[in-house]
Amino acid sequence: MKADANDEVRPCVAVSGCLIGELVRFNGGHSRDRFVSGELDPYVDWVPVCPEVEIGLGAPRESLHLERSSDGPHLIGRKTRADHTARMAALAAERARGLDVDGYVFKAKSPSCGIHGVPLYDGQALVDRKNRGLFAAQIMDAHPLLPVEDEGRLNDPLLRETFVERIFAHARLRAFLASGWSPRDLVAFHARHKMQLLSHDPVAYAEAGRVVALAGVLDRRELADRYGRAFRTALSSKPSIGRHVNALQHCAGMIGDSLDAVRRADLAEAIASYQAGLVSLSVPAALLRHDARGEGADWVREQTYLAPYPEALRLRNHVPA
Repeated sequence: MKADANDEVRPCVAVSGCLIGELVRFNGGHSRDRFVSGELDPYVDWVPVCPEVEIGLGAPRESLHLERSSDGPHLIGRKTRADHTARMAALAAERARGLDVDGYVFKAKSPSCGIHGVPLYDGQALVDRKNRGLFAAQIMDAHPLLPVEDEGRLNDPLLRETFVERIFAHARLRAFLASGWSPRDLVAFHARHKMQLLSHDPVAYAEAGRVVALAGVLDRRELADRYGRAFRTALSSKPSIGRHVNALQHCAGMIGDSLDAVRRADLAEAIASYQAGLVSLSVPAALLRHDARGEGADWVREQTYLAPYPEALRLRNHVPA
């Protein structure tokens, strides 16, 4: 699968149903998110989930909150004082066992779905705001390498870009491992993802390479499990400007001898300008794609790092702070 073939994969992403317009909020309304249900929607397949509705609370319903107890937070109805903890925990365990998605977008600050900053109470007194929702916490604990965000954090350009990059990478991996692949195919798959993995985590990138080196030794299932874990582990680390520069320079080094002095200088200047915070990552990435295509440098041109998701999403256009 080539780097310009993201239209051939559609990430399967679980989402709090209210974020895509389902009328499942406690007040009977929705919390439709413009990015989730708008810009990203044409490129992913959503799996909507509303834990409160699934445990039978319906919509509208009384509002809930987390309350402190000796055995951990409990999910309590504000008016009736009904305790929904056991049913919610059972649902989360069931969902976690069968979860087969490339990412998850949760509703921010929800006592069931929030991934951070959820208030915890002692009766009616606020204790702190450092908690995860009951349902989301179990999903995240069961799938620690799953790309997870909430709609609030997706307003941050860097977090948005990283999340979308990860769900497309997970989707490519899932599609590859579901195919009739051979060890040689795994070598080719890894080769296309080398710079993308390197830009996230050089240590995990090296581990993935060591697994691929055993492609003719390990049985197919163990090879898939070990490579999948190394691949997802690498992507779980956030890329930094320095790591991006490292990946860009690796790509530039692969085609530098084919370029004349002016084009080499232009490429080096674009990378330096990105490193200095003067231009977005899209500038050196686009120049590398252009030069690689012009020189027939297929190894560079096919790097997923240079086109990790559909270009129409324009997620690399922000200048790093």
